[in-house]
Amino acid sequence: MRRRGPGLRVRLTLLATVLVAGVSALLLWLGWMLVGNVVGNAPSLPQGSTVTVQGRELTPDQFSALLSERAREEVLDVGVIAFLCVVAATALLVWTLSDRVLRPLQEVTHAARRLSAESLGERIELTGPRDEVADLADTFDEMLDRLQASFEAQRRFVANASHELRTPLAVVRTELDVTLSDPDADTEELRRMAGVVRQATLRAEQLVEGLLLLAKTDGGGLAVREAVDLTVLVTSAWHAVRAEAAQRGLDVTMDTRPELVVGDPALLERVAGNLLENAVRHNVDHGWIKVSVGEHEGRIRLAVASSGPELPAAQVPELFEPFRRGGRARTAKHGAGLGLSIVRAVVNAHGGDVQADPVPGGGLAVRVDLPTAPAALSFEP
Repeated sequence: MRRRGPGLRVRLTLLATVLVAGVSALLLWLGWMLVGNVVGNAPSLPQGSTVTVQGRELTPDQFSALLSERAREEVLDVGVIAFLCVVAATALLVWTLSDRVLRPLQEVTHAARRLSAESLGERIELTGPRDEVADLADTFDEMLDRLQASFEAQRRFVANASHELRTPLAVVRTELDVTLSDPDADTEELRRMAGVVRQATLRAEQLVEGLLLLAKTDGGGLAVREAVDLTVLVTSAWHAVRAEAAQRGLDVTMDTRPELVVGDPALLERVAGNLLENAVRHNVDHGWIKVSVGEHEGRIRLAVASSGPELPAAQVPELFEPFRRGGRARTAKHGAGLGLSIVRAVVNAHGGDVQADPVPGGGLAVRVDLPTAPAALSFEP
């Protein structure tokens, strides 16, 4: 352990005491000098006269020197006592006051030492004057609020991710155990088992990819920032799901126009893809989907609305949390439940906003607002 010097309280007391002692010593020396000079320059007696002091006959010069010496001795005797009293009082006063001043810092230190992942609910909640120490305590409390929220979100995320990954792994193990325990398993049975295992591993792979993408975008940093046409990304994402939409007989309406935004094209295309995939997969047969891209209040808006099961308004915000599917069963058919949480993380990383509202009669409408591309980027070749 690295050796440290005396504490701040001790250092403050020593510093104040040394400063006061130095100033007091200087004042004492000045007083000693001034008193001696003043007495020595006092009007002298006539020449030839004598002064009797304690039975001694003294000339005027001798009397003046004796008077100056006695005056300096008196100043020195009283001054030393005053000097010691001032120094002692200063040390005591600074030691006491520094304890009161530094007590909030000690509370911050003790709170930091008590902290652990299980005690993040503690707060300093310092009362008293609004000074720098109080600002430090409030800042520490705000940091604890953020840490607690982060730890709780991490716990929920890890628990949900563990549950989601356990399901496909359990399916794989069960299928392998059942097939291996059957000595009469033929080629058809092995193919069936292989198909089930393939679906389970595909689900696990999609889940891991979603977790990695969510972790990347939750960091808030973008590795790529360039002007990109949002309509082009929406069109590309639609090509991946249009066959499934046609198979389910969905009525699709596209109202798009070229609109430039700034960001990572791959991440923004993932936003459009997740919204369109949700609109198709969580729809009803022969339902409808409406997609629009356009300018709205100085921003570029991507809106995707679709029919589907009815959703309570209070349940809609939960859909943006990881592994939430609006009450649907946790099956591979409906994905890993990371789609809208990835959308929110990517949009936030791009400085945008995302909102969702239930559609009367059933379904969901999601609106993504992104900053428009500056002119300097819009006209780059």
